[in-house]
Amino acid sequence: MALGEGGDHGAAAPLIADSGKHAAGGIVRSGSMWTAAAHVITAVIGSGVLSLAWSIAQLGWVAGPAAMLVFAGVTALQSTLFADCYRSPDPEHGPHRNRTYAGAVDRNLGSSSSWVCMLLQHTALFGYGITYTITASISGRAILKANCYHEHGHDAPCSYGGSYYMLVFGAAQLLLSFIPDFHDMAWLSVVAAVMSFSYAFIGLGLGLATTITNGTIKGSITGVPMRTPVQKIWRVSQAIGDIAFAYPYSLILLEIQDTLKSPPAENKTMKRASMISILVTTFFYLCCGCFGYAAFGSDAPGNLLTGFGFYEPYWLIDFANACIILHLLGGYQVYSQPIFQLADRFFAERFPDSGFVNDVHTVRVPCLPPWRVNLLRVCFRTLYVASTTAVAVAFPYFNEVLALLGALNFWPLAIYFPVEVYIIQRNVPRWSARWVVLQTFSVVCLLVSAFALVGSIEGLVTQKLG
Repeated sequence: MALGEGGDHGAAAPLIADSGKHAAGGIVRSGSMWTAAAHVITAVIGSGVLSLAWSIAQLGWVAGPAAMLVFAGVTALQSTLFADCYRSPDPEHGPHRNRTYAGAVDRNLGSSSSWVCMLLQHTALFGYGITYTITASISGRAILKANCYHEHGHDAPCSYGGSYYMLVFGAAQLLLSFIPDFHDMAWLSVVAAVMSFSYAFIGLGLGLATTITNGTIKGSITGVPMRTPVQKIWRVSQAIGDIAFAYPYSLILLEIQDTLKSPPAENKTMKRASMISILVTTFFYLCCGCFGYAAFGSDAPGNLLTGFGFYEPYWLIDFANACIILHLLGGYQVYSQPIFQLADRFFAERFPDSGFVNDVHTVRVPCLPPWRVNLLRVCFRTLYVASTTAVAVAFPYFNEVLALLGALNFWPLAIYFPVEVYIIQRNVPRWSARWVVLQTFSVVCLLVSAFALVGSIEGLVTQKLG
């Protein structure tokens, strides 16, 4: 993993392991357009893909696919702008590298903006931990339900509580959280990536097969009918939030770009990699979302593999949900390690003489290799995992939580900071045509994000009170 250098002021730990190797003089970057595209696709395609059939069902056959294409376009523009911010002041030959998201914000917008950025960034990472805990619990119950329905029929009262499985997932994450850092978890990331593609392809295949079996394409132009216009507005806003959750990858763009070799210039390579990954992701999302909606119409489940639109083959449903759980085990760690590393650095700098903070103890367990334990890591990471598990138990609502996270983070992290950093770094004159276009783009995205945020909060409150 690339460690901070002059440009990032230690603002945040990089999220992506370096695609190169360390040499005596520093880091040898060996990443290419294809490795960068692979990083993006692996990071972006996750549990959010399973909610897209439900999102299209709320929006209908016209607005649903159109919304996905719009968000794809917004992501493409944002990634193009941000790719030019890796080096400063010149995007191709600048001597300073902004190797992390918060580092770019700190250099261009100042420390106050950097702290706000870090707060939002790590809130988003914490939210991913909550979402992954909820999703793992749903998938665990889905395996038991699939077996129950297969044995006793589709009308059998197969019901299982969710809190127990959240606690089991939390216990597993507690053990995995003692992995020191990204250097030691490459194997976990590889397994998670393979599992992600496995369950996404299964969902796509089942949706296509069901559509063919039905002999008709279900759904309508306007989407799921609701009893009142207000309810329809709330559902549309939640669907937009779900789609917003599925796309942006600004949190990790600069970390990926920091793995690229040059020449050619890193920003040119990253732009091409972004276009490839966005095209692949959008095609994949449209296929999963549209085939799911075509198969189930207004009855499209909130989670394509756990909502039991599919009952058979039950063993394939079991396998897909097992893949989801394995992916989430690794994904939780990918999004939690930056917070762990930030805490390690913060306490080490504040308490350099503390044995509790800095001492490492060797624990020997029979038949296992020696285990190096730091008491601060044990306490902080235990509290962190416990807190994400507790929030997930309190708010176990998959679609509403996805929509809330997507709406909450879309504008500030995917739009506002990248646009402002680009304007400062490229010295875009105030009130010039380019400045007006960029600010208009930012304001429009703010309004969309606010609309999705209000709807997602309403959905979350309604689910909790209901």
